Amino acid sequence: MSRQRRSRRQAVSTPNSEHQWLATEISVKLAINGILSLVALVSLFKLIPYQWSQQAQLKEIRVEVEETEKRVSQLRDNFRHNFDPHKVNKVMEEQSPRLHPTQRKIFWVN
Repeated sequence: MSRQRRSRRQAVSTPNSEHQWLATEISVKLAINGILSLVALVSLFKLIPYQWSQQAQLKEIRVEVEETEKRVSQLRDNFRHNFDPHKVNKVMEEQSPRLHPTQRKIFWVN
């Protein structure tokens, strides 16, 4: 009978210790996951202001790009106007005080 009692006690104590180990393991996993979640949240909250500043810088850069594109467009139009072979005489008139040989200056006198 003593053998039966011992085997019953071992059988009863073994599942109880397994449950304790399982509970301990689950508790450790939950604690680690909780700490990792907390670290992730803190990191996200630290990154939010950085992200806002990056968005502001991006907005400024986009505005500068638009202004630069407008300026490039104006310069391109000016370049086309100045180097258009069909408008050579007109450009010469605009940029120099000289006149075409067939033209004369008119001076208005009161």
